[in-house]
Amino acid sequence: MDVNAAVAAVAAIAGACTGVIAMLAFRWSERDQARPTRTSLHTDAVLPPGVDTVLSVLRSSAVVLDESDSVVKASSAAYALGLVRGGKLAVEPMLHMARDTRRDGEIRQVELDLARRGTGRGEALAVSARVAPLGSRLVLLLVEDLTEARRIEAVRRDFVANVSHELKTPVGALSLLSEAVMDASDDPEAVMRFAGRMQIEATRLTNLVQELIDLSRVQNDDPLEDAEPVRVDELVAEAIDRSRQPASSKQITMAAGGTADLRVWGHRGQLAAALGNLVENAVNYSPAHTRVGIAARRVTAPGGDQIEIAVTDQGIGIPDKDKERIFERFYRVDPARSRATGGTGLGLAIVKHVAASHGGEVTVWSTEGQGSTFTLRLPEAGAVRDRSSRSGHSPQYHSENHQEPLTAPEVLP
Repeated sequence: MDVNAAVAAVAAIAGACTGVIAMLAFRWSERDQARPTRTSLHTDAVLPPGVDTVLSVLRSSAVVLDESDSVVKASSAAYALGLVRGGKLAVEPMLHMARDTRRDGEIRQVELDLARRGTGRGEALAVSARVAPLGSRLVLLLVEDLTEARRIEAVRRDFVANVSHELKTPVGALSLLSEAVMDASDDPEAVMRFAGRMQIEATRLTNLVQELIDLSRVQNDDPLEDAEPVRVDELVAEAIDRSRQPASSKQITMAAGGTADLRVWGHRGQLAAALGNLVENAVNYSPAHTRVGIAARRVTAPGGDQIEIAVTDQGIGIPDKDKERIFERFYRVDPARSRATGGTGLGLAIVKHVAASHGGEVTVWSTEGQGSTFTLRLPEAGAVRDRSSRSGHSPQYHSENHQEPLTAPEVLP
């Protein structure tokens, strides 16, 4: 009996110890599960309520850092800009700002130029970074991409400088010529000579102001608001009539050819100005006794048929190094020749803006000493395309100045 009682007592004590150990193990496991891990510190749960929602609607790139400089939250734009790599803030100046703000709680802001990732061309990415404390442990970094704003500002600054320079030339000439007229009041021949020069400078000033107005208009107006089917034949005839006098003075033959009864969709006034600028340039930069051709045709494109209007001259041509810049505002291949012809450097810029706003483009082919071909490509008015295909019109050619008719190979290069 004594032995059995001793065994029973030992078994009871062992069972009690096992129960206590199991209970302690269960409590320990629960406590470990509730304890925050290293990875759980970098989840959205550590953000103050509502912050995640606010960050998701901000246009700026957002990055939230904890006390160990690890990224708690980062927007997709922050990754796209290359601000965050491997869970860390990759821009050292911004990291120093975040540490200083975490230490003293002050809001800091700075503008930086960062290397653009993946381009290999050394292009700078201009950003504005603002750092502010977010609660007691976190720091919020907001980054705004200023690259496009900087580019627009530079374009505007260059434009104002170019306009000032271009206006100063004829205004200064008019001032000097008016003084010369006053000094030569007793010399009728000199007065007539100076007055003629004043008329030239006044015309140049008028043309510059008008082209500035035209450029501003095509940049600000939506041409498709007043769009309509426009006959290409009428645009070509108007462009030829606009340059008839300077062409006649240089004995330049202007000829129109290509497919008849074509129509494009757009703003008639802007299209007429664009084609008129191309024809006027062709006449101005062509030597005497040469030919300028304008030809239109329909071409098949993936997004629908388009109309190509090609303006070909036998002029001085354009060097290869200048072909990419001739559509820039105020850019001139030969500044001295441009001023002699009264050019402002805005004509081709207007053509480019008109083509782009109509869903088209303008291209150039040129060889020095052999001439140039500018091609204006615009969407065709669809209903007219179907009607003209059913009517079976054949190409027609006619020329100015009573010269022999042109054929298509003579008009197009």
